[in-house]
Amino acid sequence: MEDNIKLGTKAFDKMMFTLAEPVTEENHAKYHFENYEMMEISPKIWVLPVYMTADDDFTLFFIITKIATGETVMAFSQGDLESDGDFNLSQPMNTGAGLNLLEKHDQTRAEAALAYLEQLEKADEGTWRIVAENEED
Repeated sequence: MEDNIKLGTKAFDKMMFTLAEPVTEENHAKYHFENYEMMEISPKIWVLPVYMTADDDFTLFFIITKIATGETVMAFSQGDLESDGDFNLSQPMNTGAGLNLLEKHDQTRAEAALAYLEQLEKADEGTWRIVAENEED
């Protein structure tokens, strides 16, 4: 990642983490974050909790799926528990935007999630890139 793009900055909102290979039933367990494991919620769409506590309505998940470019990305989505008991996920956001949102809510947890992605990058499991303006529409 470029040196001048850091967690908490507006420029970081444009960062997307892409995985080197798609997540499958065979490899999903290797992508656990702390005590959380990935779950497939729809064909080829995986979620991984990043922030979820019993005493806080704020929840945040990695959403892992293939996008139009063919890349497998680790985006973020907020969770929302409806009054009828249904649980919904928000429109996905760039990895950097999700981490910045989490940093405003819980800086320590945001730093842990960023460290997790940096470990994946060091293991050649993924890489960061800047999202072009036309990709966000």
